[in-house]
Amino acid sequence: MTLKLYNTLTRSKDQFRPIDPSNVRMYVCGPTVYDFAHIGNARPVIIFDVLYRLVRHLYGESHVTYVRNITDVDDKINARAAQDHPGLPLNEAIAKVTAETNAQFQADVTALGCLEPTHQPRATDNIPQMIEIIERLIARGHAYVAEGHVLFNVPSDTHYGLLSQRPLKEMQAGARVEVAPYKQDPMDFVLWKPSNEGEPGWDSPWGRGRPGWHIECSAMSWRYLGERFDIHGGGIDLVFPHHENELAQTTCAFGTDVMANIWMHNGFLQVEGQKMSKSLGNFVTIRDVLGDWPAEVVRLNMLKTHYRQPIDWTLKGLEESSKTLDYWYQADVNAPEAAALDEEVLEALSDDLNTPRAIARLHALFAQLGDLGESGMGDQRRIFKASVQGLGLMSRSAKEWFEESWQRAGVDQPRIRALIGERLRARKEKDWAEADRIRDVLLAEGIALKDVKDPRTGEPVTTWEVAR
Repeated sequence: MTLKLYNTLTRSKDQFRPIDPSNVRMYVCGPTVYDFAHIGNARPVIIFDVLYRLVRHLYGESHVTYVRNITDVDDKINARAAQDHPGLPLNEAIAKVTAETNAQFQADVTALGCLEPTHQPRATDNIPQMIEIIERLIARGHAYVAEGHVLFNVPSDTHYGLLSQRPLKEMQAGARVEVAPYKQDPMDFVLWKPSNEGEPGWDSPWGRGRPGWHIECSAMSWRYLGERFDIHGGGIDLVFPHHENELAQTTCAFGTDVMANIWMHNGFLQVEGQKMSKSLGNFVTIRDVLGDWPAEVVRLNMLKTHYRQPIDWTLKGLEESSKTLDYWYQADVNAPEAAALDEEVLEALSDDLNTPRAIARLHALFAQLGDLGESGMGDQRRIFKASVQGLGLMSRSAKEWFEESWQRAGVDQPRIRALIGERLRARKEKDWAEADRIRDVLLAEGIALKDVKDPRTGEPVTTWEVAR
């Protein structure tokens, strides 16, 4: 199976050729741990988890190294720590905020069905690597020291702008870069800056200070994946300046032309047609959404849109995703263990993670289940289940799924089953008025019934779902 991925660096869909097929290496920018992650932050986590699963399927679980970093040194963290814990020394407050926020993030993404990366390095555990890269940049003439700061000299890198593909003058006009008198060029960015008394800081050749944001990822990817690796991922908002600066730092420090062979970026997320913001009152955290919806609904809803396209996060979309999973889990009742993935699902995922196409194929596979006889049911269900699980869905039993759904909805299951039984008896006795009355009573309570035939026995059965 040929894997093709859209490469932001080349602006084309490129065939994936790992540097070392026995150790495929990918790096994805992780959270800055100062607050609950919002639903937009969940998108790259879910998308690159699907890619991680796919690459493990193609090359073997033990042959993939996936790194997702944790940024735990940042001015936003300092501000949040001082705000939330004014009575504590700043360093203690920072440790408390970062520990609590990282635990929240890990719990959220685990609930979303994301596999744990091979490594999740913290920026503060990689300060020596950052200092070494900065020293290399200074030695090679790509960085300079000014008033206790170390800055990257952007004009020294003739390839700067290759990733974002924007002219330097355009970047100068549009970039939100601090203009300081000690900068040799307005586009130069901070690699190291001095720390004031009470602020987090580390000893360095340039005095006590702390790293700039961009150098953190260059150091962590180098430590765990090497000077050059296969895939670098993140949100489209990171292309410039973060990833552009990462690329410049790494290639200039090590004298290479390439940092990652393929750069992948997911599109923006908006809520009900609007940009998500606290001022609009539509800022939604992962924790908020998981309080209202099963995690698999959230995951499926995210995957219905191709990762490179903008996604509109809507209530209608969540409702549709919930109904889809209700149907799919019905096919898992007494289903055997999972088997190989369906070839068309695998082909879709191998075509630049075309999850909408993969999901369309899953709908077709599900529809075929009702047309099979008893002999073909087991094999087809195994393939269907394995293919859904390739997206990180249907990770539990149908019993567990429906019990959670009913519990969330406050459904009295024994009473509903009793009413359905009464309705079936009424239908057998051709008491259509009574059958309709029971159906309407349940519908008024938010329970929708559907009369179908059991594909194996041909007997009439009634299924039900919570109508949100």
